[in-house]
Amino acid sequence: RVMLYGIHFDTDQATIKPDSEPALAEIAKLLNNNPDLNLGVVGHTDAVGDFEHNMDLSKRRAEAVVEYLTSEFDISDQRLSPYGVGFLSPEASNDTEEGRERNRRVELIKLQ
Repeated sequence: RVMLYGIHFDTDQATIKPDSEPALAEIAKLLNNNPDLNLGVVGHTDAVGDFEHNMDLSKRRAEAVVEYLTSEFDISDQRLSPYGVGFLSPEASNDTEEGRERNRRVELIKLQ
């Protein structure tokens, strides 16, 4: 599993910000250099807001990453599976802004 903090979204949005391109280009490079690699793209949120909303937001963000990689880098969508887990798998406490910031991330999980 690889945690990515270089993919950015506006608050409560699933549109990828332009400053995310370097991180996404690295993912594309990894996939192009490893043609048999298939990844789960897992979106995470902090614990601010409603559970169902955060589950939906995290899934839409994972889908946005998959869409970006397939459209901008011509990666097959068969190699990428989007998942959203909301705030079910925190890396840090959601009691501080620093912790919430760490919890807002995308992870890549190697799939068999």
